[in-house]
Amino acid sequence: MVATTVLLGTTKGTFLLVQEAGRWRARGPFCDGWPINHVIGDPQTGTIWAGGGNDWTGAGVWRSGDGGESWTLAQLSNGKFDEFLTNDPSFIEFVGHGPNPPAPFTGSVESVWSLHHAGKRLLAGVKPAQLYASDDGGAGWTRLDGLNDHPSAPEWQPGAAGLVLHSIVSDPGNPAHLWLGISAAGVFASEDGGATWERRNRLSNAAAHHGHDHPAAPQGHEIGHCVHNLGRGSGGRLYQQNHHGVFRSPDGGRNWDDITEGLPSTFGFPVAVHPTDPETLWVIPLNGDMAGRFPPDAAAAVWRSRDGGASWQACRNGLPQEGCFFTVLRQGMAVAPDAGLFFGTNSGSVFHSADEGETWHEIARHLPTVLAVEVMQA
Repeated sequence: MVATTVLLGTTKGTFLLVQEAGRWRARGPFCDGWPINHVIGDPQTGTIWAGGGNDWTGAGVWRSGDGGESWTLAQLSNGKFDEFLTNDPSFIEFVGHGPNPPAPFTGSVESVWSLHHAGKRLLAGVKPAQLYASDDGGAGWTRLDGLNDHPSAPEWQPGAAGLVLHSIVSDPGNPAHLWLGISAAGVFASEDGGATWERRNRLSNAAAHHGHDHPAAPQGHEIGHCVHNLGRGSGGRLYQQNHHGVFRSPDGGRNWDDITEGLPSTFGFPVAVHPTDPETLWVIPLNGDMAGRFPPDAAAAVWRSRDGGASWQACRNGLPQEGCFFTVLRQGMAVAPDAGLFFGTNSGSVFHSADEGETWHEIARHLPTVLAVEVMQA
């Protein structure tokens, strides 16, 4: 029997959802209640990593080698809390500990936004958009200046959440092939393990289906730089949910086809790709960036395509169809190796589908705002 652990990053720490006696149970919060933007796990060893932080806590990556029982922090930057403890020793007795030691990247990293295993290397995307790597399981980190020193970096513009590197994917057969999504700088690709990067935002010759102009919509020969989430399917197919549309690339991001037609809106955050069928993907459209960012008509649906985005079907069974105003954020949906689907909401619910989206069940509720969902199966 496959053991499934759902890894949740929330505004109040890391939570783990596990099945016991046929029911899902939430464990947590872990990581000292830090805001956690992303959590990943290694099913071979059971190790879990959680990245997050903010101006108060500083930025860092938490690591657990015992299934969440205990956690160790690799701090990348110090926050205002450390400064507060340093300047007010009398508060140390009240808190029970002193400030953290000086962190190596204080002043240049605000928070960790994404984590990814590429072969034996652990990667972290941060805010403001930079890429860091660890070759010792997350204990020590170095900055990969090939991306940070990209010639286009001076022109990168922040999105509403700031300038964040939120998506990292790699080729399992060749971990030196990497793709990143940065809001709002676009998609970048490396074929040498991150030493050098190429910006890949070219719109193909396929006609776009946008009915009105928008600052984040495709312009000229580019798809728009505000990538919300990036996913890779088997066979090298790439998909992205952009600020203004869903796009597919058959060639590693060198060209992007607009596949938005058939969806109820151009705006949404996550995209999930089937683990073995690159033609199957799921997105969660919202009503628009300036219209509330909730499901169209306040009726929740996960939209599925079986043909690479040529057509779309709404999957609603088990999801709220009246008065639904939740948002699913950019890292809030994940597909397991067995094609089970999970998504979390900013209202603290987690939904699960065991039949590729046909039916849904709420497996957790009343959690903090869910920022990220991943799945570890052993």
